[in-house]
Amino acid sequence: MDKALVSVTGVDKPGIIAKIATALFEMNINVLEISQTILDHYFTMLMIVDLSAADIAFDGIAARLAQAGEDIGVAVSIQRTAIFDAMHRV
Repeated sequence: MDKALVSVTGVDKPGIIAKIATALFEMNINVLEISQTILDHYFTMLMIVDLSAADIAFDGIAARLAQAGEDIGVAVSIQRTAIFDAMHRV
């Protein structure tokens, strides 16, 4: 399985989860786990996603998610979980 961590941060507003989940769906990316919270009107969300069936390259996924975030005024980034796994093996 090819996993990645998607992080979303910004001022809370309706539709953030829907916008990001829709972008992932359109790229055939499955959400495995999700955690979100609101801290003093600031929205934060972390998602573990499965990229195995994605129909677009990683750089394209990152660009599409960044654009989706920009469209609604939040910051979105994606990193492969292999990076975190490697850091903790050292």
